[in-house]
Amino acid sequence: MKNFTKIIILLLLCSGFTATWGFYGHRTINRLAVYCLPGDMISLFKKNIDYISEHAVDPDKRRYATKFEAVRHYIDIDHWGENPFDHVPRNYVDAVTKFGDFYIVQGLDTIELAFDNSEESKEFQDRKQFIRNNWMRQRYEEIQVYECDTLMKYFDLKKGQCASFRFTDVFSTYGIIPYELGVQQYRLTEAFQARDIDRIMRIATDMGHYIADAHVPLHTTENYNGQMTGQDGIHAFWESRLPELFAEEEYDFIVGQADYIEDKTAYFWKIIEDSHSHLQKVLDVEMKLREDYEQDRQYCYEERLGTTVRLECEGYAREYHELLGGMVEERMRGSIKSVADCWYTAWVDAGQPIFENVGVLELIDEKIEKAFGLGRILGRQH
Repeated sequence: MKNFTKIIILLLLCSGFTATWGFYGHRTINRLAVYCLPGDMISLFKKNIDYISEHAVDPDKRRYATKFEAVRHYIDIDHWGENPFDHVPRNYVDAVTKFGDFYIVQGLDTIELAFDNSEESKEFQDRKQFIRNNWMRQRYEEIQVYECDTLMKYFDLKKGQCASFRFTDVFSTYGIIPYELGVQQYRLTEAFQARDIDRIMRIATDMGHYIADAHVPLHTTENYNGQMTGQDGIHAFWESRLPELFAEEEYDFIVGQADYIEDKTAYFWKIIEDSHSHLQKVLDVEMKLREDYEQDRQYCYEERLGTTVRLECEGYAREYHELLGGMVEERMRGSIKSVADCWYTAWVDAGQPIFENVGVLELIDEKIEKAFGLGRILGRQH
């Protein structure tokens, strides 16, 4: 397993890939979350703690295998205007309906259908039903075709008025992580109910990754890598370089025992709101610091497994880390506690099943590994 880890790290460095929270960060978060679980759960998870930590980066690898993966890792909440938390629906179907574009094609004309966007209106509810009953079934298909006759149930159209129909999901492109967490929570509960240990471990491991991503301020903005403010590279600097340098020796990872989540939707959105509240400081502190430092004091070159890589100098990173005032540690601690809370909640909701004679998983998805080895991300870079 140690040799496998070295190979993966080398692949990450050579391909320019930067896992969110870093390879070290995601493995650490998932691993430490296990120790927050109560006695009846911990035996199941501790038996497979190596799987849970080693595979914590799998969702990032899947970004090389499918274009539908990347949006699960972030939400550009600031794309949706001022005070977006006040008007972005907490329900995914509502959000897709509210911000999506509906078109009918008749001859050479393409006509966008305008409708009342208030969520209480009949027009909105009709279109919502179309999304739920039709689009949701096809959203992961390359080609989406809708019969015009079907539309009569949801739109005020007359026979012959529609030759073809098109719906554009404008919303999901800008990220769906809080909704994905709800999906993962439901799937994990189902896996516990089915007592399917393989599924439990796979879903729990993936969910740990998404929860950790949700705790990163730069996963809540269109300016996710500082590309809009001339701060390219800040994403990996904040979430990978800083934990790798300082977490092992300086962070307190004792976060207490897992708690039950009463309102899952509110819980997931609170994580996003808290992360977004830190965003401006993440950007402002780094901007001021780079103005004070000469270029040759900002970046240094290090040898990693025989490969020379360009990274922020330790002194520069140290000052950024201190000026952030414990932010990275706080978000990493929050990630560990939240991962444990979600695992525990799924187990409780499933009736607190007890597992005996648990085996050790050794699962590798060859399709994902092959796609990852090609080094071509489908969808947005982190």
